[in-house]
Amino acid sequence: MQTVDSYLQHLQAKGFLLQEDAIGFIYFGKHYTNASDEVAIAAIELTLKAQMGFEGSFYVSLLETLVSNNVETKKAAFKFVKENELLSL
Repeated sequence: MQTVDSYLQHLQAKGFLLQEDAIGFIYFGKHYTNASDEVAIAAIELTLKAQMGFEGSFYVSLLETLVSNNVETKKAAFKFVKENELLSL
């Protein structure tokens, strides 16, 4: 299973550089919600797709929603967002 650290390295290798404050939000949100790496990664990816960049408050809010609805996998996160029409991707 991929970790948030390795996912961020993957993004960097693809040329997508996140600012320090964005990385801080990522780890803050993950710890604040007690989210798994997989759900945090899904929230990062969904945030980047929906916002065309990283918006910290959007990410934390999305992560809170996913965790509070017992979403446990990336696949389930994308399904939840689609079924509840939370984002237009």
